[in-house]
Order: sequence, then structure tokens, then C-alpha cells
Amino acid sequence: MLTRTALVAPSSLLGLLLAATVACSPAEPAPPRVIVLGLDGLDAGVVDRLIAEGELPNLARLRSSGASGVLTADLPMLSPILWTTMATGRTPDEHGIGSFTVERAGEGGKRPVTSTMRRVDAVWNIASAAGRRVGVVGWWASWPPEAVNGVIVSDHACFHLLFGEGQRGAARTEGAIFPPERAAELEALIRRPDDVGFAEASRYVTVDPAELERPFDFADDISHLRWALATADSYSRIGRRIWEVDGPELLMVYIEGTDSVSHLFGHLFRAGDLAGDLAEQQRRYGRAVEEIYRRADELVGEYAGLMDDRTALIVLSDHGFKLGKLHDDPTITTSMRRVSDAFHDLDGILFMAGAGVRAGVRIEGARQADITPTILELLGLPASDEMNGRVLVEALTDPEPLPRVASYETADRPAAGASDAGVDREVLAHLEALGYLEADESPPATSRSEADMLLRAGRFEEAAAAFASLLAADPENPALHLNLAVALSSLGRDDEALEALDRAGALAPADPKVAFNRGLILERRGDGEAAAEMYRATLRADGDHEGARAGLERVTGSARVYEPRNEAERRAAELAVTAAQEARRGDYEAAGRLLDEAEGLAPDLPMVHQYRANVAYLAGDLETAIAALERALALEPDNARVRKNLETLRARRAGSVD
Repeated sequence: MLTRTALVAPSSLLGLLLAATVACSPAEPAPPRVIVLGLDGLDAGVVDRLIAEGELPNLARLRSSGASGVLTADLPMLSPILWTTMATGRTPDEHGIGSFTVERAGEGGKRPVTSTMRRVDAVWNIASAAGRRVGVVGWWASWPPEAVNGVIVSDHACFHLLFGEGQRGAARTEGAIFPPERAAELEALIRRPDDVGFAEASRYVTVDPAELERPFDFADDISHLRWALATADSYSRIGRRIWEVDGPELLMVYIEGTDSVSHLFGHLFRAGDLAGDLAEQQRRYGRAVEEIYRRADELVGEYAGLMDDRTALIVLSDHGFKLGKLHDDPTITTSMRRVSDAFHDLDGILFMAGAGVRAGVRIEGARQADITPTILELLGLPASDEMNGRVLVEALTDPEPLPRVASYETADRPAAGASDAGVDREVLAHLEALGYLEADESPPATSRSEADMLLRAGRFEEAAAAFASLLAADPENPALHLNLAVALSSLGRDDEALEALDRAGALAPADPKVAFNRGLILERRGDGEAAAEMYRATLRADGDHEGARAGLERVTGSARVYEPRNEAERRAAELAVTAAQEARRGDYEAAGRLLDEAEGLAPDLPMVHQYRANVAYLAGDLETAIAALERALALEPDNARVRKNLETLRARRAGSVD
């Protein structure tokens, strides 16, 4: 291994040549190696539970032989941001990846984020420049692949194979792999969705063979599952080939399938006592999440089997997932529509084992920006002063990290490459099917992404100025007014923040974030009664809003959205809540009976009519749903969410909404 005192970050061509010469010197031991296996969305609590049940033997062995803990995510919990933070050691305001998409410059519409949008070097650039061989497979925002001392199979590779589904022979990954002369070899390892046959799919779901004959479509759950399984297997196979053929010192392999399957079927994870549509979903898809966790554990075993006495293995996830949780609005899960990052959880996993890693250690307080400094330390390379994270020295056999260098940054990042329009369409379809993108979502411009990142980084003066500038060009954008209000409130400029919230509310009256932020300001000012009403308004629009529920309990001592005026209303509210629980588990008949009883007790309680509208819609009775919403709005004219839902159902009745 290289001596720690000899390690420097080459800042010139001569330094780079010297570093490579030292690394290859026969007088020195071979340099250390690191494998990073990224499993998107693997939840720390569920992993602990399944390990305790003996279901994940490979992760259990890593825990006993190495170091492990929770890897805490930062907000927002969006994969491109988080995986880029882990690959750079830099926060989003510095690395430049702030969302799933950006505006397609000069063309209209949106496109997925790319490697050229990243403003700083990734760990594979740093290792490559220091003479280490690298392999990168499937990592978020890795297209177009950069020129490195090694191989990059970008995140577009398995999307290219969707074109002409079922065709064989011709290479279809043009521009997705570096170096290009490796494309044919590595593409041969890529599986297509239709390669996942009946026997393989049946491990995860109960399907009829005829369901596998449908044309591929990300909106079709079985198609999406087959793509996720094929892609996970493909990237795993490619990573192992690169390890065996190229012998890299750093291999980073990303597996997305664990997240996709959690989005598709996570609400069914060990969910009991379901009825109706949800019970049928449970029968068909209820084991999918547990099986993808078992498959992830198998992949861990495959990569653990590649290790030798100079290799460290890091297994991690970007966030957790609230599995087995049914949405307050059962229309979301009854139609298998997705829940997006609202059901992500902060606690991902972090397992480390092998060369340079202590055994039996619990890692505490790990953040995503810590991953790159720790990888570099394991490779025998120092972190830089620019990196926001720390080396997780408590997990390492050597507790003294290398002295940091000032910078690893190259003078210029690569310019934006050519469009990959066909793949862009497939990536967006994939994201939309998982609930990350609304069909009518307006894509954020690059400048909007910059403003969002400034806000998340706590640079509130700069964020306020950025949002004010954006509003000058787009004054009717409610999200810009809302974010300006957040920045102003964070600066203590509450009067200006309330004015911005007024404008946001006028443009988007149903947005619960407007009422919630108003509630925070009013609570801070000591107006508990007004704050409570704002928190209640938030919860009427979004029953899962934990911040509003906590705020309401702080200022009133109770998290009840509706305060009953008498015993009849109290009992009616209890019945309505029970009816909602029955609807969430799919028993709409029982819910209807409970609402009949509640309405008999308190015919003027708005929540009874709102819940009846929900149940009627689920049962396919559009007229009853509309009538119930009309009654609820008459009783509560300022309820913006009821008004919006009523408009939607009326439009659907008129045939203008599918």
C-alpha cells in the first residue's frame, strides 16, 4: 500500500505521471480497492427487521464482520441530488444537481439531469486523475459518460435497450458507455424487460402468463417491474465484468430496482386486514417488496464474493421508505398510482466491511456528504477542503485521516453534450409512473433550480434575491412566491413573507404549503389561535402533513382537525375517522354505513361529506361524490381543497378529464 506520507493530489501533468509511476512501482504493494454498491431506497428499519428474521444473510454477515449504521438523507429526498452528493462530498448548491429535470434549453419541455450539469468533480474523476482505475455503472446523472481511466456505463444504458423492444443483435447503447469500444461487449450483458419471464416474475408477483405479452409501458405495473428486475441484474452483471476484466481500484454500481418496487407496491408491505381492491392487490403483489429486499441481499453476496484482502465493500442507500403505509386518500393506492418522495424516509443504510474497516462497529451520525471523503481515505487519497463531509474514521482501522488538500477541481467542467431525446422520453415516463413527476408539471428552469438549491443550503439572502428575480419574469408562478416567502421568513422578514404567501395563496388556493407556512409565522408571533386554524387548513388539504399535525398539537394540545361543538359532532367525527380507516383498507361498504350513521348524528359536519365524497368516488359513484362535495363546500366555503376536488370531478363528469 502507498505510504500515507507520500500521498499528494497531483495538480499538474507531471504530478499525475509521478503518481501513476509510484502506484505501479513493483517495490510497493498493490493499491487498496473499494467497491461501492448503491441500493436505492433500501430502508434501514426494514433491513434491521429482515436481518433479525434471518431473511438477509449477506447483510447480516457484513454487519458482524464490519461497520454499519444509518445513513441520514438530506432534504429533498430526490435520487439525483442524493446520489450526486454521495459521489462528490458536496452539497447541491455546490454540485449543481437540484432536481430530476431541467428545462430543455431553446426547445421547450423538460429533460433529465445529466453529468454536464454537475459543476464539480465526482470521486471517480478524482481517483482517475490520481492514477487509479475506475468503473462506474448506472449512477444517477452519469450520462454522457466522462472520459476516465477506466469504464463508465451511464444511467442511460438500460433505457437505450427499450427502443424496438424485442429486437436483438444491433448495439443500441451509442454514447452511453465509455470507452465506446467497450459498448458491444458490455451491452451483451444487458437484459431487456421481456427477458424476465414468467418464472422469474412469479417470484415477486402473482401474474397470468398473458400479462407478460402486453407491449412495454412504464405505466403498466408488470412492465415496470420487469424493467426494474432486468436493469438491476444488468448493472450487477456489468459491474462484476468490469471488476474481473479491468481490475479497477474503485468500482461504483448503482441499483435502482429496490426503489421502483417500493414505489409500485410498497403500500402492501405486510399490510394486513385489507378488503376490496386492496385485498386483491395484496394477493397479487404483496410479496414484491420483501422479495426485492432478498434480491438486493443476493447482490450484496455476489459483490462480497469479489473481495480480496485489499478490498473494502461499502453498501448504502440514499433514503428509506415508509413501507406498509396506506395513504389517507385511498384513491392514490387503489388505482396503484404512485406516492412519490412523500413516502421516502430519512434513514437509509450504510454497511462497510473488508480492508481498512473495523469489525463490529456501529457508525453514528453518518451523512451523505461523508461518503466521498471516506471512499478516498480507503483508497489512500486525501479528501479536499471543499468537501462538506467528514471521513467516517470510527469505522476505519486507522483513526487518523490523511491531511486534506485544498482542491481537486478541474479548471473546466465538460460542456453540455448532444441530446439523447429518445432516452429522455423513457426516463421521464419512468419517473412519472413512480409519482416523481406530475403529468402537467412545469419543468424548473436552471435558474429556478439554482434558487431552490440556495434555499435548501440556508443561503437565504441569495435565495430571496434569486426568487425575486425569477418572479420579475414569471409573476404568476405560485411556487416562486411560496419559496420567496420561506426565504424571507427565514431572514425574520415576516411581514414581507406573509405578503408573498398571500400572492401564492391567491394563485394556488389548494396548496397546503401556503397555509402551513402562514401557520409557522403566526405561531412564532404568538398568535396560537390563528396558527391553529392554518394548521387545520393544511391538514384538511393534506391529512399526512406531519409538520402541521405537530404544530396543531403544540398550540392547542390536540391534533384534531375538527373541534366538535357538542357530543353528537364528537361521535360523528369519530365515526368519520373510522370510515376513513375502512376506506383505506378497501372496505367501502363498511365506510358508507359508518358515514350514514355519522351524518344522522351531525348532518352539518363538513368532514362527513368530504369523506363520503371520497368513498363514493372509490365505489365509482361520481354523482354522489359530486353532491357530497357540493354539500361540504356549502358548509365550509373557504376550503380550497374541496373546491378544487369539486371542479375536478365536475370536469370528469363533463368528459374533459380522463
